[in-house]
Amino acid sequence: EGEAQMRGQNKSSAVMQQRQEARDALDDFPTPMWATRALCAALIAKGYDLGACVVREPCANRGYMVHPLGEYFGDVLASDVHDYGAGFQVMDYLFGFLPDSVDWTVFNPPFRLAQQFIERARATSAGVAVFVRSAFLEGEERYKTLFSQDPPDIVLQFSERVVIHKGVMRQAGEKYWDPDADEGRGKWKSASSATSYCWMIWLPKSGTAKENQTTFNWIAPCRPRFEREGDYAPLGDLS
Repeated sequence: EGEAQMRGQNKSSAVMQQRQEARDALDDFPTPMWATRALCAALIAKGYDLGACVVREPCANRGYMVHPLGEYFGDVLASDVHDYGAGFQVMDYLFGFLPDSVDWTVFNPPFRLAQQFIERARATSAGVAVFVRSAFLEGEERYKTLFSQDPPDIVLQFSERVVIHKGVMRQAGEKYWDPDADEGRGKWKSASSATSYCWMIWLPKSGTAKENQTTFNWIAPCRPRFEREGDYAPLGDLS
């Protein structure tokens, strides 16, 4: 699906070392579908015709971001470095040849590799939207090598917490049993998160010179608006 014809292999030693680490300790943090729908709604509000666009999702996991992207975009090219059993193409987005260009790349990358993912996405798509912890916006080295050179056009900060748990999809407030809590005695918990998240967006070039200025805005509380029946299906049961 357009992934086969690739070029420009990335042989950076830093990337190769980090990719080896990533295979041994995969970042399995699926993104709630409503958070992706909130992004798509924001792009449509800015006038983008997503239905006419091809989007790539190179961190497909079990498809929790792929499926809502498919609700808005004309075509979705989904892949992941690991086979999570969802039927997506298994490929290493960083350590390999540059994939063919697409209209958009939208993804939730491993935190420690996010900058490399962004750089590759910027080289292979007109628009890029990255879901990251808000803490990604800070850091002297990241400012020096990324934000001062190629800042996003827009940062959209979620005003409500996006609940993300490792290896499982849970709805905010959902009750679940944590067998490791309370010194191994186990405890019922309510799904929540102490981490804030945002979307960083690089818009397709309009032909005018970029001003290297970033617009910061908030995504108003919208989870009930964008949640759909079946969004929190057990892992592997998406269809």
